[in-house]
Amino acid sequence: MSKFIYLTPTPEALIGSMLPPEDFGEYLSTGTKKMNKGQAIFFEIDLGQIEKLIDMDSLNRRCVAKPDGSPKSSVYLSVYKVLEMIPLSALKSLYVTTDNGYTMELKKSPYDQASEVKNKLHLFQELCPVSPMVVSLLAPSLFLKRLTDGSTPIVLPKLFFVDLKMGDLATDPQKSSVDYLPFANVGHLRDCIEILMGENDKQMKTVKRVFSGTLLYRTIESGFYIGAKDEIIFYPFPTLDEIKTKNYKFFRSI
Repeated sequence: MSKFIYLTPTPEALIGSMLPPEDFGEYLSTGTKKMNKGQAIFFEIDLGQIEKLIDMDSLNRRCVAKPDGSPKSSVYLSVYKVLEMIPLSALKSLYVTTDNGYTMELKKSPYDQASEVKNKLHLFQELCPVSPMVVSLLAPSLFLKRLTDGSTPIVLPKLFFVDLKMGDLATDPQKSSVDYLPFANVGHLRDCIEILMGENDKQMKTVKRVFSGTLLYRTIESGFYIGAKDEIIFYPFPTLDEIKTKNYKFFRSI
């Protein structure tokens, strides 16, 4: 059986498995006996690019079929500074899984930084290695660069985050209706936007300090971003109509 390597950002871990991505996503979300229920997000990693970074002897010894011939579901290889260790070139597809085990693949796509709109409000949910929710006037590539290039006291080696929908909040934070967006504390979000827009030298404002662990896929605006400094990898998130057409079971679960 083939061996697969996966990186989970929440919690951060590098995992070996004999399960292909769809089966691995179901395993993470529902467990082996379907007694668990929880969302999962993970990258598939190119094993050939990280062989010198992990203990291959341990992987080959532990990631083997069970006595009954069934595949080994998971072998943890690392749980500390995993994203920092893995080269960006080793990242393959990103997979998002619903809490009842339906998985959707997101493939890399070229990111056009020239199309970014200056001073447009964004709502970013950082996912790894830190996880605050931030409202920002920086476009995705500039937001990533600001937090990873050493220009501020807060410096991250890499950053994985997602761009969330803001609707009319982006243009009228006090009067706009956001009943269609499932934000828990809209009043606080409105206040954060007003503070950000009222201070000329401020470009980021923390909305929530800690990620709840569940990402509402219907609220994703453009997609997922990962990178460092000037290097950015983009995983666009399809529209709900596209998801409904291509992956109806996933659509029904979000």
